[in-house]
Amino acid sequence: MLSLIVFIVLCFFAATVGSVLTNFSLKSWYVTLRKPAWNPPNWIFAPVWTLLFIMMAVAASMVWERSPQKGLTLPMFFFFIQLLLNVAWSAFFFGLCNVRWAFFEIILLWLFILMTTASFTSVYWFAGLLFLPYFIWVSFAAFLNFTIWRLNR
Repeated sequence: MLSLIVFIVLCFFAATVGSVLTNFSLKSWYVTLRKPAWNPPNWIFAPVWTLLFIMMAVAASMVWERSPQKGLTLPMFFFFIQLLLNVAWSAFFFGLCNVRWAFFEIILLWLFILMTTASFTSVYWFAGLLFLPYFIWVSFAAFLNFTIWRLNR
């Protein structure tokens, strides 16, 4: 139970940092961008990300508890890197207002989510399953990021 609390705090710390970076230019720069018609409304992002961060924390806690050794195992390494990359995407996209670099960064994030999902699955299948919605959402976000980049060149 302690590990779950620690991972929830860690994930929501990352979410808070990402949110602060997002709010930096959400109402000024972001509204000026051309976006595709299928761009989700802004209100959908907070509940989706809240659910995804909870699922990430639960998955990480499950892997932590089921790992034969505690500490920085390969699955935990991938988890922490993808969490940092998640925050970094907000820094590139909203903090620096750089859609192009954000796209290249989200591809790296996508790869680390894939590696985290695979390594979590090897420890406990359900933890890997909990990461799949995140993988799908970031796949969609990468395509959206790419589309916004192309529309605003």
